[in-house]
Amino acid sequence: MSDEFYNRGLAKARQKDYAGAIEEFNQALQLTPYFPEAYLQRGLVYYDSGAILQAVSDYTEALRLNPECVEAYYSRALARIALKNLPGALEDVDRTIRLRPHYAPAYSLRGIVRRKQGDIQDAIANFKIAAELYLAQKDKENCRLCMESIQQLKPVEKSAISQPKSASVTINSTNEYFTQLLDKAEKGDTQAAIADLNWVLQADPKDAQAYCCRGVVRCKMGNYREAIADFNQALQLNFQDAIVYRNRGKARSFLGDHQGAIADFNQALQIQPQDVLVYVARGNTQRLSGNYLSAIQDYTHALQINPHEAQAYYNRGIAYTLLEEMQQAIADYQKAASIFCEQEDWENYQLVTNSLEKIHKSIPESRNQKYNLLRQKLLRLVGGQWEIAQRLIQQKKDYYPGMLEEWYLQKVIAELEGDRL
Repeated sequence: MSDEFYNRGLAKARQKDYAGAIEEFNQALQLTPYFPEAYLQRGLVYYDSGAILQAVSDYTEALRLNPECVEAYYSRALARIALKNLPGALEDVDRTIRLRPHYAPAYSLRGIVRRKQGDIQDAIANFKIAAELYLAQKDKENCRLCMESIQQLKPVEKSAISQPKSASVTINSTNEYFTQLLDKAEKGDTQAAIADLNWVLQADPKDAQAYCCRGVVRCKMGNYREAIADFNQALQLNFQDAIVYRNRGKARSFLGDHQGAIADFNQALQIQPQDVLVYVARGNTQRLSGNYLSAIQDYTHALQINPHEAQAYYNRGIAYTLLEEMQQAIADYQKAASIFCEQEDWENYQLVTNSLEKIHKSIPESRNQKYNLLRQKLLRLVGGQWEIAQRLIQQKKDYYPGMLEEWYLQKVIAELEGDRL
């Protein structure tokens, strides 16, 4: 007979008829006073109706009758948190975990208690265990909530750099969690960022933004082939964003696929035509492929959009150095150094000042002025691609061995100018 009242109580509780449910459980307990499940369920109804003290009393009675009731310990921990009895809540959640070591909600709850007690590191550790357990259960949403709790607890360090140092770790994300992961990668904690993104992708293998973010982090780590695979997957899942093409282009460039990289940068500019970092990245690839004049055009375009982009000045300085146009290179290096100094980006500031020092040391040892002028003229005639110039010079050396360098340069220039007539 008590089971009949008990079952009716469960049904009314599901309908949120709290008063009716409590009455049914009362009837069940009058008939069977040693009925731990009825005490537990009546406690849950009391809790849902806001009668927290009565709920704790029923949970305690259920545990007196059944000391191994995991749900009663967990539920009493929740009620004690509501009553601000944190030591009692922690004791209950510890017992819950001892009885059921793989119960993810208990670790999450313990994380909440430890956070309220001010032990942030222990809170993070518990949220991380909970996230791992939720992941094993394919519970994507609770896994993500735990990881977001972890990120919220970690201190946010103020960066001294007002401009991004790398084109590979910047993303405009509407999801704060992914933004936090990319910030973590930018600060050097790439392994932790990858681990968190792996969790997300195991829970949801079709999360296109997670693939994009993992590709960005892998690019930051130098794992370019793996990064390209992630960007490809993001594109297959229709995540059409300039960030994908920009970073895949950078990865391709590092792997020596300069044509593929430039194609990706072009695609990124179709989506986001004012992206300074894409122009800088495409300029870098043009420079690596020997097309110095096109590289300078890209850096100049970037500076027209943002006159304070230090990376554009620095890389344009490199291109001018390769063309042996040292005065322009020095001017760009000095501008880059000034901006890096203002940003307190001392790593890049030192890089630029080292480049300036090398130029100053090399100027007295440079070839004669005539040679430099001829070399610059030849570079312009071949579109800034020195590899082409070298091949033409070598052809002349093969036909006319033993001549001065200036003679070969003049010979090639004369023929190129003659072809233009």
